[in-house]
Amino acid sequence: MRNNYDNIASLYDRLSRLVFGRAQVNVQLDLIHTIASNSRILIVGGGSGWILEALAKLYPQGLMITYVEISANMLRIARNRYYGNNKVVFVEQAIEDYVAAPNSYDVIITSFLFDNFLRSKAEKVFRHLTALLVNEGRWLYADFYLEPQKKNRWKKGMLHLMYKFFGYVCRVEAKKLIDMEPYFQENGYRVLFCSLRYFGFVKGIVYQK
Repeated sequence: MRNNYDNIASLYDRLSRLVFGRAQVNVQLDLIHTIASNSRILIVGGGSGWILEALAKLYPQGLMITYVEISANMLRIARNRYYGNNKVVFVEQAIEDYVAAPNSYDVIITSFLFDNFLRSKAEKVFRHLTALLVNEGRWLYADFYLEPQKKNRWKKGMLHLMYKFFGYVCRVEAKKLIDMEPYFQENGYRVLFCSLRYFGFVKGIVYQK
């Protein structure tokens, strides 16, 4: 199955910290502080689920979370996380196949998700998710970032190695990073907050629909 991290589920967090330190964690922590209490949240591709524990520290109760993850092994780890008295529904499914009513969520979280996709799928997933978000809802987006005005040689080198590795181990379909920011701009989203980590290679944005 494409874009499935089953093979390295137990190692992924340690591997991420080995390469990027806490940059991928910290950029997501920067974003979740903008979530309001009692929100309905859709987490897409949440991996091992450490973010559930982080959300529980902010709000021990009152959140309604849908956790969609394609990897059964990642989902197994996430189910054992502590998430307080928040209601969490775990869904083992590719996000493009997940069905919910329009405007079902106040918050959508996609962290290091779109870097897995070819452009055609990225566009399909974007349209699907934007339909699920309420007007004025917030989309917490985090991913790798290449600055348009810079050569980004070492960053491109790292991306190349990452795509080689994850393409082989996890059958990640993408070969290059897609800039998703124009899609948000063209669909009327506005930026509420932005965070840069790891020398600007890791970027987090809070968009409002």
